[in-house]
Amino acid sequence: MTSAERVAVVGTGLIGTSIALAAIRAGDAVRAFDVDRATLERAAERSGLTPTDGLEECVRGATLVFICTPIPSLGALAAAALAAAHEAVVTDVGSVKAHVLAEVEAVANPEHLARFVGGHPMGGSERSGPDRASPAVVDGIVWVLSATPRTEEDAIARMEAWVARVGASPVRMDADRHDRLVAMVSHLPQVASTALMGLAATEEAGEPEILLLAAGGFRDLTRLAASSPHLWSDILLANREAIARAIDLYVSRLARIREMVLADRPDEVEAAFAAAKQARLALTAKPQVKSGVAVILVPVPDRPGVLADVTVTLGEAAVNIEDLQIVHSPEGGRGTVHLTVAADAADEAERVLRERWFDPLRLA
Repeated sequence: MTSAERVAVVGTGLIGTSIALAAIRAGDAVRAFDVDRATLERAAERSGLTPTDGLEECVRGATLVFICTPIPSLGALAAAALAAAHEAVVTDVGSVKAHVLAEVEAVANPEHLARFVGGHPMGGSERSGPDRASPAVVDGIVWVLSATPRTEEDAIARMEAWVARVGASPVRMDADRHDRLVAMVSHLPQVASTALMGLAATEEAGEPEILLLAAGGFRDLTRLAASSPHLWSDILLANREAIARAIDLYVSRLARIREMVLADRPDEVEAAFAAAKQARLALTAKPQVKSGVAVILVPVPDRPGVLADVTVTLGEAAVNIEDLQIVHSPEGGRGTVHLTVAADAADEAERVLRERWFDPLRLA
């Protein structure tokens, strides 16, 4: 059994406070510091961590230090933590790794780099602040660990053990490869969401009814546009080359679809949609779901307990829900539950839902 750690968290926003909550749940003692005292006090009230008055007090005696601040400050704070906590493994939670590792290597004492492990917990949401924190933010997520050339194996192994102990999945990855991949699957979706919301807001500014016509697809695609502008500006600028390449590829794909539509080539348009649909269904399925997945839409009234009715119905029939999403009607009063289940369980799911007076529609 892995022994408890003495954890220090520098920066008590959503991720920092969620890490504190997960550490406390796992039996660790946690101290924290934030330059915004009000934020620190809210985090302490929310999580039970011990607030401190400065970085050195926070990290003194710690065995693990998490730097959870905006990207521009990560390098200097990591170097300071390495210097102040002589026995601690120090990590960060930045969404960009090559930039952060280069900054830490540039400003930290070279002798301290053996204890630095770059990190990126692939959790969080468009929400921010300690009031929205939860240990569930790290449950089951992939937690990328990237080493510098000087990082010792023992430091990486200690981080891996801690990440697994709090319920996440540690994955070692080269920093450049990490940045290239997250540019495509994390940073580009944010850019696309922001661009689409900005387009609708400016191009249709004279159409007050436009939001009444905004169906679930528009709301889904623009959810990320509610994220912190300051946070995402830092992320994109720190990963500028990788995100520029991802945007270029995306624009090229959009241009090809545009060309198919203008040239009236229905077979090619349908093929593009079919390929994307299959890829999306495969993304939803867990590796052990060999039969593929099916998506079932279940219209529901907007009332307390209706989601429980749906999930209990499927649970009693031993149908596992692989994914679930609720799309509310813009008019209010009703919505649609999007259920993803294993393909070989879809018939049973439809049957038991109909027996409970639901009206399921299988899409795939």
